[in-house]
Amino acid sequence: MAKSAIQKIAMNPSENIAYDKLVLSQQNVRRVKDGLTIEQLAEDIGRRKLLQSLNVRPVLDVDGEETGTYEVPAGGRRYLALGILVKQKRLTKNEPIPCIVNRSGTTSAEEDSLAENVHRENLHPLDQFRAFKALREQGLDVEEIAARFFVSAATVKQRLRLASVSPKLLDLYEKDEIRLEQIMAFSISDDHARQEQVWERISGNPHMQEPYYIRRLLTETTVRADDRRAVYVGAEAYEASGGVILRDLFEQDSGGWFQDAALLEQQVFDRLKIDAETIRADGWKWVEAAISFPYGHTSGMRRVYAEPAEMSTEEIARHDAVKAEYDALDAKYAEMEDADQEIEDRLDRLGAELDGFGDRPQVYDPAQKAIAGAFVTLGANGQLQVEAGFVRPEDEPRVEVDDDEEADGRARDASQFDENGANGIVVNGRSTNGGSEATEEPEEEGIKPLPERLVFDLTAQKTLALRNALASNVDIAFVAVLHALVLQVYYRFAKDSCLELTFASNSFGQVQGLAETAWAKEIAERHEAWDRDMPDSDKLWDFLLGLDEASRKALFAHCASLSLNAVIESWNRRPGALAHADALATTLGFDMVTAGWEPTVDNYLGRVTKARIVQAVREARGEGSAQLIDHMKKDLMAREAARLLE
Repeated sequence: MAKSAIQKIAMNPSENIAYDKLVLSQQNVRRVKDGLTIEQLAEDIGRRKLLQSLNVRPVLDVDGEETGTYEVPAGGRRYLALGILVKQKRLTKNEPIPCIVNRSGTTSAEEDSLAENVHRENLHPLDQFRAFKALREQGLDVEEIAARFFVSAATVKQRLRLASVSPKLLDLYEKDEIRLEQIMAFSISDDHARQEQVWERISGNPHMQEPYYIRRLLTETTVRADDRRAVYVGAEAYEASGGVILRDLFEQDSGGWFQDAALLEQQVFDRLKIDAETIRADGWKWVEAAISFPYGHTSGMRRVYAEPAEMSTEEIARHDAVKAEYDALDAKYAEMEDADQEIEDRLDRLGAELDGFGDRPQVYDPAQKAIAGAFVTLGANGQLQVEAGFVRPEDEPRVEVDDDEEADGRARDASQFDENGANGIVVNGRSTNGGSEATEEPEEEGIKPLPERLVFDLTAQKTLALRNALASNVDIAFVAVLHALVLQVYYRFAKDSCLELTFASNSFGQVQGLAETAWAKEIAERHEAWDRDMPDSDKLWDFLLGLDEASRKALFAHCASLSLNAVIESWNRRPGALAHADALATTLGFDMVTAGWEPTVDNYLGRVTKARIVQAVREARGEGSAQLIDHMKKDLMAREAARLLE
């Protein structure tokens, strides 16, 4: 049996048709604007001419004969763009336009219009990258490329940034084995070997292939640009010293990542040294500088404060003259029946000048500066913070006294509650207390007891936060102190109180970052406010009698709270005291989460077993979130858990 002949396809002919013989078809399916505007398309056609013919059909009369006019069902945007060029007189009305003429009638105009738009495929981002790269190599800059293709310069930069991705990963992307979002994450680094290493590490586990996780792996040894050290040094100074900043063009990166942490640390050290020397040149006996100090680092030091500067002879004379004129005008104005705008304005000016005399600059006594010093640290915003006026015990002036007399003076520890925190670089003779990260050791199945050091650190934070809570509740503070006093008076050996009214107050300086907590800062601010008001010791009794009841209660609550100790130490078992701390917390309605404590890598997650990390995530976020991290190594698990628990 003979095979039937395959019918050959006959293409529609191509013809040049004058523009004024064309009309837009009502069967064109495109109604909603998308992509380039018609004006932008007109500019592109004007520069590079028409790249694609119009698809047209002859318009027939009632007898089915061609009228010489053609409708455009496919290519309507190009037709409208050509119309703009005609209106601008950049194109003649009868300019021949290349068209594909469909006379077969085998498909409808709507179908042709739909097919042209549906069957079109946008350019693959990798192809766009290669094309932009070729144009860049031809000498076009980013702005020129963006202008020619009506895209933003940021889009061009993003596509060109793909050049930083390993060719092996780009090949996988071309084969659809890696998503665009992942490629964008890899582009944050220029290190192809590191990129490939990260992909090998995560390629077998879909849970580890999210873009944020890729970025984290590529930047885990860097310093964020919004870190206080980076802000203090500044990107310009860091880059001028040869430092490299990693930038993410696809996501908001808050300034990127400083790649060379060691270089940044050295720059911080060098600049702190210069700033410390500048401050010391102002007359201080000593200055110590660090990124941060341990909580309580000023324990045992007295603090002196700046006082308003005294007025000069000329200022006193001017003050008296202004005051006299003000009083005279004020008395005159009080006797006037009608308001006088001129006098009112003069009184306002005189009053403002008098107020200016009251706003005196705060200055330290040179004699105080000669025996005192200052601590210089970096604030959370990267700004230099100076805490001045601390007098070391060995620098206290010696007072000669009679044998039967006690030296009169006030040398209180006003600074053990200083808010500056954790260990760091020390510039002026103070050593750091840094340490190296412990290696991860194999651990047994199940949940182990918490390490003793971690228990101490966590309960130190609890103690400080609970102190802060107690200070805000005067009535409970009175009861707490009364409880401790009654125990000591009526129960000879009873020690079941968490208030150490011997009087003692532990500063827990070995706990890193404690001074950065909100509770430490509130305590420090409250303590300093009272410290500024305290008189010499021989006047303290009358000072306290002169306080109103609310002020005495507030001072009592503050002092009582400082003795609270809820720290758990393996060598110092105090079950009764710890039980009392829990009871006190219950009465105050206190818990650490409400007080603002959050688990981080530094304060908890990086210091417990993997089982406890998973348990914490499971309890807070559910089993699904726990399964996202249970396969990870401990350091990555801790960081990811911190993100999930935010």
